[in-house]
Amino acid sequence: MSKKRKNFTADGKKSGYNGKKGDIIEIEGTVLENLPNATFKVRLKNGHEILGHISGRMRMNFIRLLPGDDVTVEMTPYDLTKGRIVKRHGK
Repeated sequence: MSKKRKNFTADGKKSGYNGKKGDIIEIEGTVLENLPNATFKVRLKNGHEILGHISGRMRMNFIRLLPGDDVTVEMTPYDLTKGRIVKRHGK
């Protein structure tokens, strides 16, 4: 019988773990309209319009978004046309 070897590094994290939170850009915006599949058109504070989808935590907690809500969007520097809506600030 062979035992499965756990792939952990000395600091307790899994090897292959890629915690690149530094690459994420957070920016404020306003929801313009609802689109299908929990997608929203968001106008950012700098005037650009992007497509944003609800993060898993917002979906689990049944946080609803309406046009006009101020939100925080996380974006990657690789695709500046899409983002993840992580927080609702209300109207």
